[in-house]
Amino acid sequence: MSAAPKPEILAAFEAAKGFMPLGEGLALYAAAAEAAALGLPLLEVGTYCGRSTILLADAARQAGVSALTVDHHRGSEEQQPGWDYHDPETVDPVVGRMDTLPTFRRTLHAAGLEDHVIALVGRSPQVAAVWGGPLGLVFIDGGHTDEHATADYEGWAPHLAEGGLLLIHDVFPVKIDEWTGQAPYRVYLRALESGAFTEVSATESLRVLRRTGTGI
Repeated sequence: MSAAPKPEILAAFEAAKGFMPLGEGLALYAAAAEAAALGLPLLEVGTYCGRSTILLADAARQAGVSALTVDHHRGSEEQQPGWDYHDPETVDPVVGRMDTLPTFRRTLHAAGLEDHVIALVGRSPQVAAVWGGPLGLVFIDGGHTDEHATADYEGWAPHLAEGGLLLIHDVFPVKIDEWTGQAPYRVYLRALESGAFTEVSATESLRVLRRTGTGI
């Protein structure tokens, strides 16, 4: 039976600012619980305000491993002013730029998970370049351009241990609008074509792959 979050964790997830729907969240949690059994950290690329981080953190807490989340907290391209996914509440009035870090910290505090998350504040490729350890899970949910999605995959997928899980969010084989899914879809195809990954599941736009070989 797949692991499922407790009601209080689900309530915190649904109350948090973010975009992931419940069905994908449940699939994320189940994958995180499975990967956590490897005894290695779980890593998320693209924190935003911490909605999905809640699920990773609780799965990590249950297994006694760490949840890591990487973000520069200035927002992805589609979250900037003038775009559909922009939220004015995330703008720092002092500097006039997005800053989702305070909201993220409030999200973790409300969920009681502050002690179970390591927030890595910086750009994904720079953090990946100095990261040295194996990971049990990598969840790619950052920028949706080819440049950013590819950099996230190239930076973090090689750190996955054998048997670890690669999750890619916002995978849409058919283009819906300027921002939905084409770059993540191409990364998903690249991972499968590499021969290093085998698909485990697909839930809405979330793909779960297992590392079964080398050659990333």
